[in-house]
Amino acid sequence: MAELISREDAISLLEEHNKEAFHIRHALTVEGVMRWFARELGYSDEEEYWGLVGLLHDIDFEEYPEEHCIKAPEILSAAGVGEDMIRSICSHGFGISVDIRPEHEMEKVLYAGDELTGIIWAAALMRPSKSVQDMELKSIKKKYKSSGFAAGCSREVISAGAEMLGWELPELQQRTLDAMKACEASVTEQMAKYE
Repeated sequence: MAELISREDAISLLEEHNKEAFHIRHALTVEGVMRWFARELGYSDEEEYWGLVGLLHDIDFEEYPEEHCIKAPEILSAAGVGEDMIRSICSHGFGISVDIRPEHEMEKVLYAGDELTGIIWAAALMRPSKSVQDMELKSIKKKYKSSGFAAGCSREVISAGAEMLGWELPELQQRTLDAMKACEASVTEQMAKYE
């Protein structure tokens, strides 16, 4: 595996290109979810790589929403991020803005989980607790079925991602919820400096 950008440098890069707390929280959440899946799926030795891909996956979204995953290679390459990681990051834009198909299991998890974390977090914000800790799968299923809820999160991408992974949709939803429960405290702690 190629030498990785340090997490400290990745955070600096994220902060350079993302000013809104919402986007930083999403990046930290997807990082935590990706780290959880790396451990869960037997890729513990690649956890740092999975996490950094999650952390940097939307590096260009705030500044260039119309060129998402198109501007990313330029930004990431200039920061010394390796080609393999750039490819993995950009693969989550498959079929939307780029033709880079997710191949590795990690890329498929990012593709499927990115949009789903958005739906789950939006559902959490509607709860009195503002947390995923007391959320159950049935809540996610209900919100997921409502096309007007978190309408910017593509159900089509999530379903395609679950299919790529060979998982039923409820399995993806439950695992992603479990991952978000596992990393929520850490994300909240890290967000203290941005909010």
